Amino acid sequence: MHEITLCQNAVEIMQQVGRENNARRITAVWMEIGALSCVEPEAVQFCFALVCRETLAEGAVLHLDIPTATHWCDACQQTITLLSPGVSLCPHCGGREVRVIADSGMKIKRIEIE
Repeated sequence: MHEITLCQNAVEIMQQVGRENNARRITAVWMEIGALSCVEPEAVQFCFALVCRETLAEGAVLHLDIPTATHWCDACQQTITLLSPGVSLCPHCGGREVRVIADSGMKIKRIEIE
């Protein structure tokens, strides 16, 4: 399960930000999980609570955002959402020159501290 490693890295970053800002504790964090990241949100929720123990982030609320995967159609020059993940066909023009532009990572968007 790579989610635990991702959460450990996120908590390290959060603690660094907390220390730099003289935080007594981290109360909440907002993260974005890329639609194509192969990261399970439920596993992140579980692992996050574990790795926050005995850190500045213990008890912090985790807010997850999982945006839909977006694609670009070279034929009609539009950002699109595919109708099905396995079908690389533009729903507007039927073009097959479709490429993924979605993020495949996990990002910390905001940290709330006291």
